[in-house]
Parts: sequence; C-alpha cells; structure tokens
Amino acid sequence: MGNSYLLLKTIHIVGAVVFLGNIIVTGWWKAMADKHGSPIVIAFAQRQITLTDFIFTGGGVALMSVGAFGNVYLNGLDLFGTNWLYKGFLIFTISGAIWVFILIPIQYKQAKLARTFEAGGEIPELYWRLNRQWYIWGILDTLIPLAAIYWMVFKPI
Repeated sequence: MGNSYLLLKTIHIVGAVVFLGNIIVTGWWKAMADKHGSPIVIAFAQRQITLTDFIFTGGGVALMSVGAFGNVYLNGLDLFGTNWLYKGFLIFTISGAIWVFILIPIQYKQAKLARTFEAGGEIPELYWRLNRQWYIWGILDTLIPLAAIYWMVFKPI
C-alpha cells in the first residue's frame, strides 16, 4: 500500500466531507426555510435542496465510492471478509437505499408541489405531510452515515 492507497483514501475522505456536509446543511436550510413560513422562501429552498442533493450528496457518494472501491481493488483488500470494511459498506448501502428509494421521491414530489406556490400561493397540506416524512427519514439518514464513520475510523473487530 503506497501512494495509490493514500491518494484514494484522500479522495474517499473528501467525498465523506462533501457528503456529510451537504446532508447536515440541507437539513438546517430546510428547517430555517420552513420556520420562515413564506411560500416563496420555502419553494426556493426546496428547489435548492433538490439540486444540491444531486450535486453534493451524489458527488460525495461518487468520490467515496472511487476512493473505497479503488483501494479495495488496487490494494487487495477483502470487502466482505474484513469486518470493519464490510460493516461500513453495509451501513452506507442502507443509507443510500433510504436516500434513493424514500428521500429522493419525497423531494421530487415536494419540488413539484413547490412550483404551484413559488409565486406566493398557499402551501398545500400534502406538502406538509411529505415534509414530516422527509424530516423523519432525513434525520435517520443523517445519523446512519455517522455509524459508518465509526467503523471506518475505529475499525473494531
């Protein structure tokens, strides 16, 4: 394990910073827009959340994947036979499944609804129901990657 390991590890860490930074900041901006209450502000925030989720969350996932799978392949690591590596991967996969199958569809529906009130119209009840689901799943999906960090950093057996 030489320079390629360190380069790929750096790419992986940068991806984790981008990924975690975006999911944490996204929750904050959404909460602040919702607290503001203005349909115009909420619609704008919803568009930005959807956009930045694809750019930064997706970009972070891509960087983490390049770093992780690159190191597994180039340095002969055993993804399924190394406990800490496998558990980190499994936890991260669960987080990705929640994002792809639950959060993205909710965000898509909210963004579509936001177009109906972006000029200042009334926010429909469906938007707020979806919003509650987004917060529940979003909080869970923010905490799950932190468990993956534990396995990656401490490497328990």
